[in-house]
Amino acid sequence: MTSAETDVRVVRPESWRIFCAIDLAASVRASLMRHINRLREAVPNAQASWSPEENIHLTLKFLGEIQTSRVSNLSNAAARAVVTIPSFQITLENTGVFPKHGAPHVLWIGVHDESGKLSELQTRLEEECARDGFAREERAFHPHLTIARLRKPQGARALAAAHEEMRFEPVDIAVGELLVIRSEPSGAGSRYTVISRHPLER
Repeated sequence: MTSAETDVRVVRPESWRIFCAIDLAASVRASLMRHINRLREAVPNAQASWSPEENIHLTLKFLGEIQTSRVSNLSNAAARAVVTIPSFQITLENTGVFPKHGAPHVLWIGVHDESGKLSELQTRLEEECARDGFAREERAFHPHLTIARLRKPQGARALAAAHEEMRFEPVDIAVGELLVIRSEPSGAGSRYTVISRHPLER
């Protein structure tokens, strides 16, 4: 075997962790943070990983790790998905926990899609992504905003109970564009970078 042959290494294609989402206005994030702060004060001993204010998005499709060479295909699929869909409104309201039964793991704020346009956009996104070879999401679409993950049992049930009992004042969200976002893990939490923006029709 030659020295050249012994130096051959398998080079894996570079990949990025990607998802598609709706961004939130600063006023909406502020409302979510007020709710989070109330919960933290109500159950201070709970061991929860709280979502940073700047990282809260309404995710429509999570793709996970995809090769960087395919990111442009994903952006093209997102661009096709928004064609003919006008801007619309949704409402944040209600509080809930995943799973419904057993030890709580996730705290969420619900999304009311009265016009049905959010579901239409998500369905179109799934279809266009599938056309470009991206896997479909097998679970039904239940829009929500994750505000905390409960990774330890300490205080989890008390925090979940407080969250479900605590009223979240409904907040309207104007949806005007779809984002393709890269997520990069770091010691200070995930860092998000917008890869492409896709405006809805005005």
